[in-house]
Amino acid sequence: MFGYARAVRTGNHVFVAGTASIAEDGTTQGIGDPYAQGKRALEIIATALGEVGASMSDVVRTRLFYTDRSHWDDYVRAHGEVFSEIRPVSTAVQVAGLLSPEWLVEIEAEAVIDA
Repeated sequence: MFGYARAVRTGNHVFVAGTASIAEDGTTQGIGDPYAQGKRALEIIATALGEVGASMSDVVRTRLFYTDRSHWDDYVRAHGEVFSEIRPVSTAVQVAGLLSPEWLVEIEAEAVIDA
């Protein structure tokens, strides 16, 4: 395994690595379901933020990497359920593939914790 952290906090900034829909046992959760995968990735991000003293309400930027444009509404729905009122800046990029062919979306986040 390579050196890796899901989230790193430096001062009041938190950086969350690209996060896919991984179940507790390491398998892909929500195979074939882009909404479920987006939702699961955001749940993992929320947990990682909590472990370093932040929350989803501190998120100021997200990046979505997705493999199939036809599922755009599913990704947006999962993202919007969490961020519709928080409204971080967001970038969405269609990619040819992610690390696992089962992954349909991977999400990064950055947060700033109020002093």
